[in-house]
Amino acid sequence: MATSSSSSASQILCASFNQDNSFFSIGTKYGFKIFEAKTGRLCYEKTLGAFSIVEMLFSSSLLAIVGAGEQPSLSPRRLCLFNTATGANLRELSFLTSIVAVRFNRKRLVVLLQDKAFIYDLNKMAILDEFETVPNTKGLCAFAPNSEGCYLAIPASNTRGSVLVYDTLQLQSYCQIDAHRSPLAALIFSSTGMYLATASEKGTIVRVHLVSQATKSYNFRRGTYSSTIYSLAFAPSLDIPDILIATSSSGSLHIFLVEAVINGSRQNKLLGSVMPDSINDAFDPANHHVVHNIVPAAVKSNVTVNRIENLPNTSPNLAFRASIYVITQNGYFREYILQFLKLNGSTWGLEREFNVLDVTSDSC
Repeated sequence: MATSSSSSASQILCASFNQDNSFFSIGTKYGFKIFEAKTGRLCYEKTLGAFSIVEMLFSSSLLAIVGAGEQPSLSPRRLCLFNTATGANLRELSFLTSIVAVRFNRKRLVVLLQDKAFIYDLNKMAILDEFETVPNTKGLCAFAPNSEGCYLAIPASNTRGSVLVYDTLQLQSYCQIDAHRSPLAALIFSSTGMYLATASEKGTIVRVHLVSQATKSYNFRRGTYSSTIYSLAFAPSLDIPDILIATSSSGSLHIFLVEAVINGSRQNKLLGSVMPDSINDAFDPANHHVVHNIVPAAVKSNVTVNRIENLPNTSPNLAFRASIYVITQNGYFREYILQFLKLNGSTWGLEREFNVLDVTSDSC
């Protein structure tokens, strides 16, 4: 069983959760690792060079991996579909320029270059479509994990926060959402693809858009001063997500009560007489909770909501409890438990923490 040789933050080149948050992967200068999120067990480790992209398909053995280019054999222009059960490469795809993002669900594989998108049938590995995009060096995108609402969202402008939503089943543009005045910094779909959350480079306002009505959105104020939004995540849901969470360069975790705003259960009556509802929700502090200093300031992080528990009979003041996972660029996995109270805001606690680079391998 192997251990990583150093816990330097600079080792971590990428980190991501799978589509149901049961596993997460990291790519480092030395290889990649797959962890079971619930237990923290290191289930698979491959040490052969630097990887910039490691994406897992749900809880299967299928990975999409891309090298960081630090070794000749791990070109950033080559995508490998890798089977962790057999240790074999199932398929390799080569491109003319570097791959900046890869996303997939059970039906589609999406590969993004800096100025082009490729859509594949995952089961047949046949290319279905390719189209040019605006320059996207950071690989900014969102892909709905649900195979029914199979939407891809990518920037539609480099000067404004416009989003192109592309239907990967029908192979056509679905809509364009003019989300922000400043260029985009983060975006994420809800699990069904019904809602899309966006944040701009300014980072003061996070918006949730109803995809079927591109002009309809709900606004949440993160803060007054600019801060880079590193990661956005919806709570798992079959309909309206309970919450949306965000991490930023300030080191804080922001929790927005999405369901409360969409259902109109929280209203700022004082502002309501002079301001429309779409602006009200941005200024209503009842819909926004902050947990400070969950990671050091300016340390990049990837966040997801593991689960939401409604506990109406446990306490008359307890509305629900959320389990939140955070992976930090300086090498830590953390699980926080947040309790949302009906009367007194929220409470939180650090449930567990470990260094992802120092864990020894095990079998899941």
